[in-house]
Amino acid sequence: MHSDFSQLNLRAELVRAVTDEGYTEPTPIQSAVIPVLLAGQDVIGQAQTGTGKTAAFALPLLQTIELGLGPVQGLILTPTRELAMQVSEAIFTYGKHLGVRVLAVYGGQPYARQIARLYKGVDVVVGTPGRLLDLIQRKSLDLSQVRVLVLDEADEMLSMGFIEDIEAILAETPATRQTALFSATVPPEIRRLADGYMRKPQSVSIERSQMTVAAVEQRYYVINPADKVAALTRLLEVEEISRALIFARTRVGTGELASELSALGYPAEALHGDMGQDEREQVLARFRGERVNVLVATDVAARGLDIDDISHVFNFDLPPNPEVYVHRVGRTGRAGKSGVAITLIAPAEQWSLRRIEGFTKQPMRRSSLPTVAQIEARREIVLLEKVGVWLNRDRSRKERDLVERLVAAGHDPLDVAAAALKLASGSENGRPIAPVQEVREGRPQTERREHTPAARERNQRWSTDSHEKGMVRLSLSAGRVQGLRPNDVVSAIARHAQIPGRAIGAIHIRQDHTFVDVPEHLVSQILNGPASYRIHRSEVTVERA
Repeated sequence: MHSDFSQLNLRAELVRAVTDEGYTEPTPIQSAVIPVLLAGQDVIGQAQTGTGKTAAFALPLLQTIELGLGPVQGLILTPTRELAMQVSEAIFTYGKHLGVRVLAVYGGQPYARQIARLYKGVDVVVGTPGRLLDLIQRKSLDLSQVRVLVLDEADEMLSMGFIEDIEAILAETPATRQTALFSATVPPEIRRLADGYMRKPQSVSIERSQMTVAAVEQRYYVINPADKVAALTRLLEVEEISRALIFARTRVGTGELASELSALGYPAEALHGDMGQDEREQVLARFRGERVNVLVATDVAARGLDIDDISHVFNFDLPPNPEVYVHRVGRTGRAGKSGVAITLIAPAEQWSLRRIEGFTKQPMRRSSLPTVAQIEARREIVLLEKVGVWLNRDRSRKERDLVERLVAAGHDPLDVAAAALKLASGSENGRPIAPVQEVREGRPQTERREHTPAARERNQRWSTDSHEKGMVRLSLSAGRVQGLRPNDVVSAIARHAQIPGRAIGAIHIRQDHTFVDVPEHLVSQILNGPASYRIHRSEVTVERA
């Protein structure tokens, strides 16, 4: 086990980039895989998401390839656009002192922009199999000079039906390339792929360390992205918060969110990597001293934060991987105290939540945002509690004299008390409760599919319009004659458009065409993908019904 990255024989520029991000000690998979890849061997890494596998393959890749030559030297295949973006950002971060040129390619983006970048020259391409194959077929992506190829989350790509695309892409790369395959599981299909396309791969299996967040109440709220701040302020109103730590993705994001919350009447401060040590210590001192009880931070800035009494952790932005989620949540529920972890997600991000639940082996509870009536009731309770505290202290004699003077002047005591309460609650009751829009999302796929004879009979009456709110009906130019099955439809759309398969709605396969319902907000993403989809090696067009 290597105690720091400098012992792994990495270039100084790579060690400096990792250190810049606050990492000093490699994770077990990094210690095991990096030396093997640097030695030029192929690797099969069996590891869960969140174990540090991105750096495990990214750092050796950046050391092995020759930057600035023009042709693509490194190729990384990922199952989803989200992971492609995440990995490309990591490659850029780790290679920033080397000047690496990295490009993420995936469905839903204009081809012209990606092709223009490829024409200018790219060192590393990170992409989803469908879009990579499209670019290859357009003669825009040349993989003949690839030196290192990585298959990330291979079992996920297998489950999404990418296996044929992967094999077609592998055939475009040199037989002399170095290959690394990472997968949480290694089913027979993955083993067959390795046997056919890898050279005496060395297997590395890393057991995920047992991390528990059992002492923490975990909830999540599905909201429209534009309503994130509004949702957060509603929760800040009703939660019993001693100190709250809110995680945002970027340094700029922390400052903007802290400023916006403060302007809305929820005092908050930011903690990010651009701060000097003195400024950081001043912010933490105010947080510890409860002069401010809401801190907005990045993951890097929150490292080494040793404050026990944090009642709530808010994931304003989703963490980059499940292990980071565990680290965030671990900030609350310490020293035998209970804690609350709240995650805000958009409908399209629910797949990431499932991955986190799979990692922690603990479900999160979906909850509804507080209503206006609930917030107003909470404000009344807080006001009465404050008044009760002062009544018990019996330290309001000067104010009592004022009340007696008002009563002597002819005012009813109840009217005086009501007026006093109105003045006391003025700042909170005058603070507007931000509106939130209704979230539109498809029901889970398993609830929507009906394949019984009775259901098929009902579906014969399908129209070209979806009857489900928020869904749009599309038509595919293939049906029973072409041997189309529901899982073919799900696999093709999920693969080419890079959307979660569970987002796809009801499916009805007719003789020579197929109807499928998809969420309205994903229609443009699906239709702006390739001109035609491939199912059973045949081209199938997709259009509005």
